[in-house]
Amino acid sequence: MNIEEFREYCIAKKGVTEGFPFDEQTLVFKVMGKMFALCGLERVPAQVNLKCDPERAIELRETYDGVIAGWHMSKKHWNTVFLDNIDPQLTRELIDHSYELVVAKFTKKLRTALEAL
Repeated sequence: MNIEEFREYCIAKKGVTEGFPFDEQTLVFKVMGKMFALCGLERVPAQVNLKCDPERAIELRETYDGVIAGWHMSKKHWNTVFLDNIDPQLTRELIDHSYELVVAKFTKKLRTALEAL
């Protein structure tokens, strides 16, 4: 998976917006205003940060060379994923997991708004 495929997958999810809140090279994806993924557009090799359940984060880091503790993020809740080093299907699963973790923390009002989209 490359950065453009990553972007297309993220932006297709319900309630997702993209932007550059930090700088001109860091693309951030938010669901209803809450961040679930980001990527450095000029990073080589291509890498992305995704939210992850802490226990699963450790397991992924121990299993895959392409997954490390989140770079410039909470090491407990975020992983950095090197897109060239893991299967694209696993990347999609990790994007889904990140998105779902964020949505699970929504207030009832925010969840209702998302469902109405």
